[in-house]
Amino acid sequence: MPDADERELVEAAQGDSAKFAALYERHFDRIYAYVVLRVRDRDAAEDVTSDVFHRALAAIPKYESRGAPFGAWLIRIAANVIADRWKRWAREAVGSDLVPEPSAEPDVERVDRRARVFTLVESLPADQRTVIVERYVEGRSIRDVAGRLGKTEGAVKQLQFRALQALRRSMEGADA
Repeated sequence: MPDADERELVEAAQGDSAKFAALYERHFDRIYAYVVLRVRDRDAAEDVTSDVFHRALAAIPKYESRGAPFGAWLIRIAANVIADRWKRWAREAVGSDLVPEPSAEPDVERVDRRARVFTLVESLPADQRTVIVERYVEGRSIRDVAGRLGKTEGAVKQLQFRALQALRRSMEGADA
């Protein structure tokens, strides 16, 4: 059942599209986590996430709560956007029968956990955050990250170690 605060935000956005920003802020991390889990490409994930919120904003006047949280509606839009992109890509690709179909049903718990990780990464000190993003999002090697940051490989390894320790502690605290 959606909470009263969220219901008020939806109603406000339905009356004034400028008020959609509050819903965007509330659900961005969760939707981005859901999308990046499925498309596994940062640029594509950003494009899809943008498209999800654009479609949601366009459709908010017609949105009707059916007992599910607003975030579930956004995840359904995201699943549809991803499916549309896969279909379009499959039509354009040679040998499109080799293109796997994405999972249709969202794993909400996994999406929430991933959204928490994104939020926690944002709270890391700048150097640690940069190392984590470059290593795990962009897939760069220790050597590449060290060169980009002007640090030794040992310093980058230490930053990565500390960041992962901090994330682990925060996640364990959040799960408790």
